[in-house]
Parts: sequence; C-alpha cells; structure tokens
Amino acid sequence: MKIPLRNMAGRAIDQIELRDDIFGIAPHEAVMHQALVRQLSNARLAAARTKTRGEVRGGGRKPWRQKGTGRARHGSIREPQWRGGGTVFGPRPGRNYRKAMPRKMRRLALRSALSVKVREERLIVLDELKMPAPKTKEMLSVLKGLTGNSDALILLPERDSSVEKSVNNLPRAKTLRAHYLNLLDIFGHDYLIMPLAALKVVEEILG
Repeated sequence: MKIPLRNMAGRAIDQIELRDDIFGIAPHEAVMHQALVRQLSNARLAAARTKTRGEVRGGGRKPWRQKGTGRARHGSIREPQWRGGGTVFGPRPGRNYRKAMPRKMRRLALRSALSVKVREERLIVLDELKMPAPKTKEMLSVLKGLTGNSDALILLPERDSSVEKSVNNLPRAKTLRAHYLNLLDIFGHDYLIMPLAALKVVEEILG
C-alpha cells in the first residue's frame, strides 16, 4: 500500500510503501472495543467511597421495642432502608478495576486502528518534523497546512522538546512518543501525523 510522503509544508514529495500487515488489515472492531474498554478501565481510580451501616454515625439505640408496637422490627436507624443509613454494595476505595488482555490482541487492536486511519486517508507521513526552537505560531501554521482545523495526534520517535513545547499550547493537537501509541489517542484525534522515524518505531513494535 502506498501513500504520499509529505514535507512540513504539506506538499507531496514522494510515495512511501506501508506494510500491509500493519496498515492494511481488515479492522477487527470487537478487539478494538475490548482494548479501548481495557485502557479506560485501567486508568480508572477507585476514589469513590460510601459508608456501610457500621460506619455511619449514630444508630446505636434500638428505635423501638421488638414487639407490641405494630410496626416492623428494626435494630438501628442506620439500616440501609432508612434515610441516612448505610449503603449496601456501594463503591469502596480498594476496588480493582484493572483488566487483562493478551499482547497479541492489543497489537491487533493497534493495527486495526491504524488501518482505519489509512482507509479514511487520515494518516499523514512526513519526511521529517523538526523545529529549531519552540515556536507555537509556526507549529500552528504547519498543522493548518497539513490538516486544516482538525485535531491532530503527532507521533515522535523520541523526546523532542522543541516540537513538544511548540504543541503544548495548541488545544487541538497533542504529541505522543511512538512507544506509547494507544487507541484512545488514535481515535481521540481526527488525523495521525508521524515522521518517517516514528513510522519505523511503530513498524518495529507491531511488525
């Protein structure tokens, strides 16, 4: 599969061959969905906390005697069915939301997501992406030439402080190192931009 190789001005300067086993497979929607649910679940913090009937203040005295009143039996006003009582089966801070997924399935999900981007013509490969110094205005003009006003995820082969700082203040763009490629970022942005060096890193990981 061939797509245009562009420069930072957005002009096509050559053709580049993409690996069909990474960028040209039939997308597996079920595996992509499972991988995305796993990522969101693993990022979830178990911060919510409710009190049980043993933790709610008060309720130590029996509200009325056991027999003879004609009312239902109760031992505490902090029982779950009472207003202000404890919660049954509520969220607790020690809960583990993590989900496991085999590595082959995770890589299949990434290959499927990349294939979707290629099919939609939303994958842009650059010969290089270099900034001599952090310049947000210059980076904004580069991105407008490449994607218009759409959201863009920029993959970097390694740390590049000039590019990262140039993108930090742009609300519709994000930089990510190729080793941390994930479904949430891929589908959270309209376009995926990667220089050739980042493309090689992705092919090494998923090939």
